[in-house]
Amino acid sequence: YRREVLFDELDDPQDIAPAALIESPLYREGFSLQPWQQGFLTECLRHFSNHGIVRLLLADEVGLGKTLSLGTAALALCLLQDKDSGGRKPVVIFAPATLCEQWQTEMIDKLGIPCARWETQKKVWLDHEDRVISPAGREQIARCPLRIGIVSTGLMMRDSLEKQHLLSLHFALVILDEAHKARSRQGFGRDAGTPNELLAFATAVAERSDHVLLGTATPIQTRSEDLWDLMRILHKGKGRFVLGNEYSRWHQPDEVLPLISGQTNVVDPAFGWELLRSPLPVVNSTDEPRARRLFSAIRQDLGLNEQQTETSAPITQLSDDTREILEEDLERKISGATFFQRENPFIRHIVLRKRADLEASGLLPRIGVDLHPDRRYIRDTQRFDALFEGKALRTNDDFREAYREARAFGKALSKRGKGSGFMKNLMEQRICSSIAAGLNTARTLLAGRIVEEETEDQVIELTAESSEEKVALERLISRLERIDGDPKLQATIHFLNKEKWLDHGAIIFSQYYDTAKWIADSLAALYPDLAIGLYAGASRSRLYQNGESVSIERETLKKMVAEHEIKIMVATDAACEGLNLQTLGTLINIDLPWNPTRLEQRIGRIKRFGQAREKVDMLNLVNEQTVDEKVYDRLSERMRDRFDLFGSLPDTIRDEWIDDIETLGEKMDEYINAQREATGFDLRYNATAEPSDRDWRDCTEVLSQRDFAQLMRNGWA
Repeated sequence: YRREVLFDELDDPQDIAPAALIESPLYREGFSLQPWQQGFLTECLRHFSNHGIVRLLLADEVGLGKTLSLGTAALALCLLQDKDSGGRKPVVIFAPATLCEQWQTEMIDKLGIPCARWETQKKVWLDHEDRVISPAGREQIARCPLRIGIVSTGLMMRDSLEKQHLLSLHFALVILDEAHKARSRQGFGRDAGTPNELLAFATAVAERSDHVLLGTATPIQTRSEDLWDLMRILHKGKGRFVLGNEYSRWHQPDEVLPLISGQTNVVDPAFGWELLRSPLPVVNSTDEPRARRLFSAIRQDLGLNEQQTETSAPITQLSDDTREILEEDLERKISGATFFQRENPFIRHIVLRKRADLEASGLLPRIGVDLHPDRRYIRDTQRFDALFEGKALRTNDDFREAYREARAFGKALSKRGKGSGFMKNLMEQRICSSIAAGLNTARTLLAGRIVEEETEDQVIELTAESSEEKVALERLISRLERIDGDPKLQATIHFLNKEKWLDHGAIIFSQYYDTAKWIADSLAALYPDLAIGLYAGASRSRLYQNGESVSIERETLKKMVAEHEIKIMVATDAACEGLNLQTLGTLINIDLPWNPTRLEQRIGRIKRFGQAREKVDMLNLVNEQTVDEKVYDRLSERMRDRFDLFGSLPDTIRDEWIDDIETLGEKMDEYINAQREATGFDLRYNATAEPSDRDWRDCTEVLSQRDFAQLMRNGWA
């Protein structure tokens, strides 16, 4: 039995999230938050209780559902803020352009929360069905018609009026996803060490916000010091309790890194006191009994309440008993960890759970991945050898000539100078994805139309301008039109039929809609009796069956997969977040994103709860004699642990590494070693992964859906 209640009737902060979410799509469909996701919310509520303000970095490894953790926290903090202050301040989520739609979809599909998404090009707010819900104009960014707005970080990486409009607001909550992109500039130039545009903006917006949540699976990019960039965002404005006053040693990486990593142990009580008194931990910031006793004794000695998080009192003002407790604590190790490894601002404000730990504690199943193409696993070796040369697909002269023209087009593009660096690989990557994507892109450019390319940070628009560019495109089209059949389709059919992958069900991924649509069309023609899904961005999803294809909601496709009605699903990366496909047992990557995180997210769609197979199969398709082949060679050499393929790969392979392909392996190894050193900086944060003793399904009070909808539909104006 559940009783519907109004928002004002909910008194206990702990009740707000379950009351709001128990009727959400996630719970209605029989799912629930994972223990570590609920644990993150518990940690947010603890911080709210300790400080009235929440400043946290969620650094869970890829595939552990950060979006849902942050989304649930956003809901709880949004409602708590309303209850606490009565005022309704804006809530904003900043994410890379490629993730904004995923955020919007997951918030409505899983949590039932309608969010508005800012359309950077058209300067309007869109709802989750892509309908315009605001007037147009740059100033409208400050007038979101719903409570939660989602904005691309790409817009914050350049000077824009929109930035200024946002900085005129005061926010209840700011969420920054993929927060590692906000960092100090690297290298030795004049700008080295200064904040990049995103870091400067994030710092400014944190100063104008109550709560700040950051999300990234890679908080440390190349150096442990990278963490300070993110901690300084949390520290801004109302977050002084994060790193302490301006004299606090916690602001200085070179001084405290050896303490946090355990290389140095503090035994001198006077130095220990200097580190402890700013920021002074609240008693409730730790579950360790002896540390709680110490923090409580300090506050009693100095007459400090729980809200005070710094003191200038000398150690002589502590009682003899308290100083003795401090000395004992400094000398004591727990599981080999020193006092300041266990108790420091980083442990308090960074939540990090690792897949291996969750597997070890039985919260996540251990599922292996077999990598293909690999002749050792093959049933029909004769056909396999006709298709593959080593790990790459055989191609013909026409393809190789077309590829040369794609490179010539890139070279012509790079003559435009500044800003064309990223674009020079565009045609190459499209032709390596599929012949269909190569042809569509080249024809679009030749017709004088714009091709949009989304980078992690922004949307870039390209047109063909010079005669040199146009000649290269004409030659490329001429070569591609001569090719009879794409080897990627032949390889896909081989694995589905001869290697029996169809028996287990397959998810097929591409970076590009053109490629996804082509492969779905081709397979539908080959298997007319099978239901085949195309899962893509806004209103482009389709269902193929009995020789027909119809437009379909993504939700319907997901249900059909869950109910074993679809054995082949084709999807684009842009739509893949939140896609749970554990009923399918194989994965085919039609193209290879130069971004191991993206690959990891793809395999994460099937390597998850409910996967019936103890190991799943992943096929990576690259064409011979292309940059893709060389990149994949270097990647696969480093993907040896079938249970942890991506353990130490960089999250993105940088353009400059690709430019000098011979040293790519070297660059990746440098990165891997830096990561190893960095992860020796062990953030012990597994307590929040434990299952809660409270099952939300048992909650008896449900927030009135009308009340909930009204709260979420209150705009910023």
